[in-house]
Amino acid sequence: MPPPKDVVKIAIQMVGAIPQLIELQQTKPLSSVLKDVCDAWSLPNAERYALQYADGRQTYITESNRRDIKNGSILRLTTSPDQEAEQLYIGIQSKNVDVKTDSLKKLASLSQDVTFAQEFISRNGLKQIYSIVEEGNDTGEMLAHTLKAFTELMEHDFVSWENLSTVFIKKIVSYVNMNAVDASIQQLSLSILENMVPTSRLLFEVVKKEVTLDRLLTHLQVTNAQLQLKAMALLIALLLSATDAERRGMMDYLREKNIRQFIHKNIIHSSEPLGDEMAHYLYVLQSVSLNLCEHRMKMCMDPYSQEQRDLLQSLRQAAFESESEASAGTFSTERRRSLCAKEFRKLGFMNNSNPAEDLRRAPPGLLALDNMVYFSRNTPNAYSRFILENSSREDKHECPFARSSIQLTLILCEILHIGEPCSETAQAFYPMFFGQDHFFEELFCICIQLVNKTWKEMRATQEDFDKVMQVVREQITRTLSLKPTSLELFKTRVNALNYSEILKLRQTERLHQEETLAVPVLELREKLKPELLELIRQQRLLHLCEGTLFRKISSRRRQVPVADMKMLLVGKECPHTKEKSSGKQNKDVLELAFSIVHDVEEYCLNFIAPTRYEFCLWTDGLNVLLGKEMTSERTQTDLDVLLSMELKLRLLDLENISIPDDPPPIPKPPSNLNFCYDFSHAEQ
Repeated sequence: MPPPKDVVKIAIQMVGAIPQLIELQQTKPLSSVLKDVCDAWSLPNAERYALQYADGRQTYITESNRRDIKNGSILRLTTSPDQEAEQLYIGIQSKNVDVKTDSLKKLASLSQDVTFAQEFISRNGLKQIYSIVEEGNDTGEMLAHTLKAFTELMEHDFVSWENLSTVFIKKIVSYVNMNAVDASIQQLSLSILENMVPTSRLLFEVVKKEVTLDRLLTHLQVTNAQLQLKAMALLIALLLSATDAERRGMMDYLREKNIRQFIHKNIIHSSEPLGDEMAHYLYVLQSVSLNLCEHRMKMCMDPYSQEQRDLLQSLRQAAFESESEASAGTFSTERRRSLCAKEFRKLGFMNNSNPAEDLRRAPPGLLALDNMVYFSRNTPNAYSRFILENSSREDKHECPFARSSIQLTLILCEILHIGEPCSETAQAFYPMFFGQDHFFEELFCICIQLVNKTWKEMRATQEDFDKVMQVVREQITRTLSLKPTSLELFKTRVNALNYSEILKLRQTERLHQEETLAVPVLELREKLKPELLELIRQQRLLHLCEGTLFRKISSRRRQVPVADMKMLLVGKECPHTKEKSSGKQNKDVLELAFSIVHDVEEYCLNFIAPTRYEFCLWTDGLNVLLGKEMTSERTQTDLDVLLSMELKLRLLDLENISIPDDPPPIPKPPSNLNFCYDFSHAEQ
């Protein structure tokens, strides 16, 4: 009989006493449970005691968390949280250094528990912690325990970070800025500042002023992985709490200090494995950096901006300067305008008379123009080749550079989540991001050339533009999922993933598409099985009728009616496999041997099949004759092939149609059948 729902069987320990095994009634008040436990050990003043888990974080048991106790839990009888808080409050004020240090060490451990933390804080315990930090000059074990206890107490959010004094904050900052201080103290100090920064603008400004980016970069360059992690955490907290202008200034400074290359070399490619926390911080740093493009992505083309118009003209001039500028002086204004419109059309702008109109969509806004200009200036040969190659094609086969660039920029923004807030848990950073300063622009340069390559492979026309861009998106996302460590490796892999490879991958995935797992499809599969198994049985029997040439084992010749067959033996059960032979030979014989046992005489017909295929077909066929299931691996393989082919044929008309798991509801019958035509009147 199962135990009652509100009763758990647990063990309770106490130092120097034999453990108690009790059935804890969850409906019984905890004070009464403690009274019973103390009485069993003859302990007075039960209110001075409490229960806590013996293992793990050793959390105190309270009325609010007692339902978490499981059968088999081991608890410990210990001093109650209020008594413990009182003792430690006195202990941390002791003049005896050893007593004070031990009290702080125990405080750091117990402060993880919310019940104890509440008791300690209610006694104004944090004020004593502040005093130890502000007035002390210790930078050793005592300070480490003090900072640990402070961090744990503040985690419970009973006290606001804004209550901290300037003296306390500057003391914590000093530990971060010191060179000759224990690494554990610096880690705890960085963690305190990280938690402090997001709570208020004032605290952010204090920390940003006192802890310079150079100092954080120094901490990132140490070999201590935990110190690196805490320094990165504070850097991320500062970036996320900054205004857009402050964030841009900070990122510009970090770029000058080559932080990406440092991270790429010393953190990502470090001999130490990259933990989940560091992976998340790198994702956030990548996201913050990429989101600096957001303002350009949301900014539309301004037709009155001379700077933007000059950028557009620079694209045209970079592609056609030799053929247009030489004779421009001899053309009239109207002729020159017509020539410019023609050249903008060759550049792939939809509105060639006013190309600025193509850039009025945001996103991608001016970010697309920035990318095009970067491509033309930093890879001029590739840019000219792209434009001139498509200028020589028929109009309908041209790959429009500008239109493709605008759409590609939008695709890259979506893939890289530019403009989206950082996730609190994501770890999906791209290692190659940290190996390149102008990552987004360089990625665009690779991908726009990929567009042209894929366009040619698909033999696309203007009507196929969307299809080409879908393929390009797939090429990029599939390659990024491989996490290439550099842009060069990305370029190699994305170019190897040509259109024919994409088609092969799609075909493979289509064979395993999710809709084949839909409930109706599974039901259809089960319904088809008996019919297909019967087909396999018939094939096996036909194979027996055709016969197979077996090697001779015995000189005795026997003819036995099929009706006299009693059973089939295979492998080591066969009498002729029990003869002594070499290991390899015996193993080969075991895999191919079978015997037919008869009712009439006490002997077997022994066989050794020439191949595993013949063994499977013959043993299956003989099992069919005996009225048994076919058990060979060949049966399952043949059944899977037949089921796959039959399902594909049956579902051919349902391609790209989502199959629901449940059948559609049957409508209610009509209230009457008066709509039915009465044929009896027609006959009369």
